[in-house]
Amino acid sequence: MELQGKRVAYITLGCKLNFSETSTIRRALEQAGTLTAGEEEEAEIVVINTCSVTDMAERKGRQTIRKIARRLPGARIVVVGCYAQLRGEELRAIEGVHLVLGADEKFAVVDRLRADGETRAACPPLPDRFDPACSYGDRTRGFLKIQDGCDYHCSYCAIPGARGKSRSASIEQVLEAAREVAGRGVKEIILTGVNTGDFGRRSGESFLELLQALDRMEGGAERYRVSSIEPNLLTTEIIDFVASSRRFMPHFHLPLQSGSDAVLALMGRRYARDLFAERVARVLERLPDAFIGADVIAGARGETGERFEESFRFIAGLEVARLHVFPYSERAGTRALEIPHAVAPGERRRRAEALLALSDEKIAAFYRRFEGQTRPVLFEESEGEARGFTDNYIRVALPRDPSLANRIVPVRLDARNMEF
Repeated sequence: MELQGKRVAYITLGCKLNFSETSTIRRALEQAGTLTAGEEEEAEIVVINTCSVTDMAERKGRQTIRKIARRLPGARIVVVGCYAQLRGEELRAIEGVHLVLGADEKFAVVDRLRADGETRAACPPLPDRFDPACSYGDRTRGFLKIQDGCDYHCSYCAIPGARGKSRSASIEQVLEAAREVAGRGVKEIILTGVNTGDFGRRSGESFLELLQALDRMEGGAERYRVSSIEPNLLTTEIIDFVASSRRFMPHFHLPLQSGSDAVLALMGRRYARDLFAERVARVLERLPDAFIGADVIAGARGETGERFEESFRFIAGLEVARLHVFPYSERAGTRALEIPHAVAPGERRRRAEALLALSDEKIAAFYRRFEGQTRPVLFEESEGEARGFTDNYIRVALPRDPSLANRIVPVRLDARNMEF
């Protein structure tokens, strides 16, 4: 297929890691002569980067593909991402899909389109190399991939089968990429990965050494954030470093998954709830204004009613700012399917709704703490209101003012400008 002048649209589903990878695929196609479609309807090629973390994510992927196939019957649809790796045959069967590229081939979109091949078979080999990726150019904040894959194999999770073993860039590679992103005007870089705290384990480098190198690097971004880090990998040294850092924001996102030690053991998690609580307390001791988010799974196998209530009470007592709640999703090939006591789908939803209501209470309480304070806000480019985030991740909206775009400005916070 001749790519010169072809118009391409990009759709990203799922995590921040997917956003960084979609941006990298887009740049490769643009370098090959394609144009990024201004409107989806103009596209002759559509690249859809999919997620497979839950059955709902897969359902959304299928719906998106079918919608595009109906709307643009002449377009070549290219499906990449975790869903493509795990369920390639399923995606091949959807009418209108031209290419399904797994983890080992997603960055070879240019070559595969030029070869004009047909869709690939399911589950091609997983890569053992690190493919760099980053996003910039379309927003004030950029996502920089520093690590990929996971060796943890939690009982409920299919991601190791979709992304392979843990591997990462070198510190020097990350610094080079960060300079490039910052050089394009991006003020804030979010470090992303499947298991970011596992950075450098193969090379002998450490995640803490990476953070220190980014903090002292000349020509880097003004702000950095860590997208997520396992609580057992969030060391006292990392917390203390962020507290003293010039550039790393007071913001942590920690996957908890359950507040019941019995459920955590069934999940194969590498910590107990007391360790999680100790990490939260340490963060707030060193960074009292820090935003702490936590992932929680509702209705996992083995989560009896008693264990859920125990988990809920524990989470209610945690000083976290927000919960990212996932109803448990059965994933083919995972060890969780061997665990007795499956929670009915309706009960999973009820538990998720209770946790979401608790999250609403926590975020409201967190925001109220800062009413009347003045904090630095990085404003994003927007056609409507001027929106941005404080250093500690409070979302702020002001009347439209183009002069604020991509600037860090002190803002006095009140109930009218903080967006829940």
